[in-house]
Amino acid sequence: MSTLETNSIGKYSGNNVSIDDALNLKSYTTAQRDALTSVAGDMIYNSTTSKPQIYNGSAWEDFGPAVVKVDYVVIAGGGSGGSSSGTGHSGGGGAGGYLSHYASENSGGGDTNSADFYVPLSTNLTVTIGAGGAAQDAGRYVGFTGNGSHFANISPAGGGGGGTWGGLIGNKNYYVYNAQDGGSGGGQASIDYGVGNVSSGTLYQGFAGGSGTSDLLTTNSTRAGGGGGGAGGVGGNASSGNGGNGGAGVSSSITGSAVERAGGGGGGATATPGTATGGGGAGGQSANGTAGTANTGGGGGGSSFNNSDRAGGAGGSGVVILRYPDTYTISQTGLTLTTATDGSDKVTTITAGTGTVSWS
Repeated sequence: MSTLETNSIGKYSGNNVSIDDALNLKSYTTAQRDALTSVAGDMIYNSTTSKPQIYNGSAWEDFGPAVVKVDYVVIAGGGSGGSSSGTGHSGGGGAGGYLSHYASENSGGGDTNSADFYVPLSTNLTVTIGAGGAAQDAGRYVGFTGNGSHFANISPAGGGGGGTWGGLIGNKNYYVYNAQDGGSGGGQASIDYGVGNVSSGTLYQGFAGGSGTSDLLTTNSTRAGGGGGGAGGVGGNASSGNGGNGGAGVSSSITGSAVERAGGGGGGATATPGTATGGGGAGGQSANGTAGTANTGGGGGGSSFNNSDRAGGAGGSGVVILRYPDTYTISQTGLTLTTATDGSDKVTTITAGTGTVSWS
């Protein structure tokens, strides 16, 4: 039985009830609330969600507009690594841009946690999963930039393609294709004639790619490509035949387990190819680059020429991960997704397609 507690009761001249101080509803956690024997019209303050709630006879609803708080990780497709020919060694692809809001975790590019995101019930929000940059054909071709992903107005950019260099040193017939900017920048190729560029990442989404070896007098044994930038760190620089490692990704526990995603691809090399984490592909050593892992936004590995043209590794496709209270149900059109439960929340992972989601 409820108990009315008051310091004093005073007579009021009108027919209304007045309260001198703020009305304080009884506070309960979600677990305590669910243990109550409630009837329609009961009101509480939910200290777990920091919202006043009313029982409608079958479920608890927040006061005010009907909305659901959604945490998210949205990652774009990674860029592919550069291909190679002649005496060149190519850079790794940059990771797809990384935007998130969950707990106290950082977003990409070292950005701090953004504001809470609320979605009105029964409102369709557009979702697109960005494809990774396609594996680049063997030869003198820069890697392809990945495709952007979208959730409502949250739209990270695709990762930049890795740079490439190729040519014949004897007659100075060489080709340079710059690493591409993107959510995270692609790695620079080996650039024996001192030309080419170091790419940039997108602010608050990812980091720049690493540099390749750059010395007119280097021999083939010392050439190597830079690592692609990652959402969590700059791509590694190449040095003396060793490819740059792919930049680190960002780790998130939004699904209930810590997973690192959106790592850059490793650079190709004659000695030691660049490695990668967070779904990025390793660079090649006299071989094609390794593909980034699907649904991580990882960059593809750069390739390494040796008597035959080599292809860059494809970028990994993007992903959208959504976490929300388990009292709500998600609906979708046109998407490939799975939903699991973690504690008092549901986690929906969207891996392919373009369509819509809504909640009820």
